[in-house]
Amino acid sequence: MAERDPLRHHGDVEARGMLDLAVNVYDGPRPRWLDDALRSSLDAVGAYPDPSAARTAVAAHHGRREDEVLVTAGAAEAFTLVARLRPWRRPVVVHPQFTEPHAALEQAGHAVTPVVLREPFELDPALVPEDADLVVVGNPTNPTGVLHPADLLAGLRRPGRLVVVDEAFMDCVPGEPESLAGVPLDGLLVLRSLTKHWGIPGIRAGYVVGDPAVVMGLARAQTPWSVGTTAAAAVVACATPEAAREARRRAEQVRDRREHLEKGLADLGIHHLPSTTSFVLAQVGDGVHARLRDAGIAVRRADTFPGLDGSWIRIAVRPPGTTDLLLTGLADLANLAS
Repeated sequence: MAERDPLRHHGDVEARGMLDLAVNVYDGPRPRWLDDALRSSLDAVGAYPDPSAARTAVAAHHGRREDEVLVTAGAAEAFTLVARLRPWRRPVVVHPQFTEPHAALEQAGHAVTPVVLREPFELDPALVPEDADLVVVGNPTNPTGVLHPADLLAGLRRPGRLVVVDEAFMDCVPGEPESLAGVPLDGLLVLRSLTKHWGIPGIRAGYVVGDPAVVMGLARAQTPWSVGTTAAAAVVACATPEAAREARRRAEQVRDRREHLEKGLADLGIHHLPSTTSFVLAQVGDGVHARLRDAGIAVRRADTFPGLDGSWIRIAVRPPGTTDLLLTGLADLANLAS
């Protein structure tokens, strides 16, 4: 499973041909209205894509002005655009967290200052260097599942500093209580993704909302037509009141399924972090990840996240029946070791 760049390791490579508890994509069918929108968009692929309707829909959804919104080809494009926005003097990435922004900054030639949190992985603003001109933090954070207070993150802003909050998993939190997507603040940029909650990783659809001057700079650097017609249609479909109701229902279902997983881990005596989203970080011990793979069960290795080692795994929330297969596998490994 070793890779050339561990920062570019993602769960999809672990799940191929296995029982998948590695990929944090909602395990269930897409809504019919979303599939209808995706299919209908094919009628328009004979023309160059235009994301303006998607931008309007996102602005209305979050109560923002349109100049505060940029539709992107998933969150990954947004990380690349941020990395290339300025000649950052001291970019900071708060870890453990999704590693793609760190990798994008390095790819753009920047030397990244990592701020590595210790368990329980709650952010201490005092750890962020005062001279940081870019701070990237996830909320809720992948892979820890920690939901940081919105006021704490907003308080990281300084003159000349951009704070980027990755909210790719915020829609898995019922009510999104700590989201900053609807809060217009200078020096703040919020990234969102449609991949996980709506089960469309093959369609690169996401957006950023935030400081209009920053959004304008990102838009200038964006590759023309990077957001395809089908991706733009997905953004429009997922920004309606009907989608908001379905997103809430899914988030509540994820919460109930997560509680089943957390109870099962607790019953086995496995140390894990309380999570707020669609995965749980658990400390199962060295070698367990590989032994689960030998049993046909894929979970996300966590040693590629700065601040974690091979004793940790990230487990995607799944329906109880699938979760029970994992729990049985963990119990069997414990029995073999005893």
